[in-house]
Amino acid sequence: MNSLVIQTTIVLVSVISVSIVHAGNIPAVIAFGDSILDTGNNNYLMTLTKVNFYPYGRDFVTRRATGRFGNGRIPTDLIAEGLGIKNIVPAYRSPFLEPNDILTGVSFASGGSGLDPMTARIQGVIWVPDQLNDFKAYIAKLNSITGDEEKTRSIISNAVFVISAGNNDIAITYFTNPIRNTRYTIFSYTDLMVSWTQSFIKELYNLGARKFAIMGTLPLGCLPGASNALGGLCLEPANAVARLFNRKLADEVNNLNSMLPGSRSIYVDMYNPLLELVKNPLRSGFISPTRPCCCAPAAPIPCLDASRYVFWDIAHPSEKAYQTIIPPIIQQIQQSFA
Repeated sequence: MNSLVIQTTIVLVSVISVSIVHAGNIPAVIAFGDSILDTGNNNYLMTLTKVNFYPYGRDFVTRRATGRFGNGRIPTDLIAEGLGIKNIVPAYRSPFLEPNDILTGVSFASGGSGLDPMTARIQGVIWVPDQLNDFKAYIAKLNSITGDEEKTRSIISNAVFVISAGNNDIAITYFTNPIRNTRYTIFSYTDLMVSWTQSFIKELYNLGARKFAIMGTLPLGCLPGASNALGGLCLEPANAVARLFNRKLADEVNNLNSMLPGSRSIYVDMYNPLLELVKNPLRSGFISPTRPCCCAPAAPIPCLDASRYVFWDIAHPSEKAYQTIIPPIIQQIQQSFA
């Protein structure tokens, strides 16, 4: 199966220089979900859904592809930097993890994954609930480093757990797979997605997590993989489904706050900030709202300056796009959890 980049919709990635806001009681950032947050786990899987090749990583600090779905750092890294924790969040499956990497957080996310087991199975990646298996192994490693179960529990309970899931379930699994779209209406399928999210958060809660930043989906119909079919116009049916799921997810996040004692969950809006860049690109210095810089049939040779483009490829925003999207999210997390 082709990479998410070659799929029609999903995900974002890119990043910025963010001013650091120190959140003293947040010791780690831990990420789960899809390619919005995957910092390289797919490199170690037998899957075609990986981006460990040029020009990916072209604007990363090492100027090398790392398995991040973009031209530089991704929201996982930016959020950790903005909270004053560290500049780069490694993939948990990396063989080069150091003890301090474990102490300050890793990413378990897998590009192409989702809440629906079929989503991960289609692409041979790590289903979001299966990412909990890696997290359980991580807890054991963390405990061996701290040598103190109480300290381990403290790190986990004070860490921010960032979750991005749902993009691929809607964009790939539901819209392209008759096994799903003939069995479920979009209303019942999005209900199911919310139920899967609730179950996943409960599992994390039972393992000690208490601070959850739960991302909604992107405006899937505006990603170049979808909009280019309409000459650059956003595919409204896809956006409508994304909005429907996001509304239900935001309501569920409120429910989680009353359902899980001692925890705090926030809904992170990814839809509207990116949609604003697409609708008003010149306001933020972009020359192209829906044509990607790279890696598409219409753009086989990468553009020279990705910062002039809202999108890096057909599914992921550029680094510059995230310079306007990520800082308010960092502020939201800091205000909610610090």
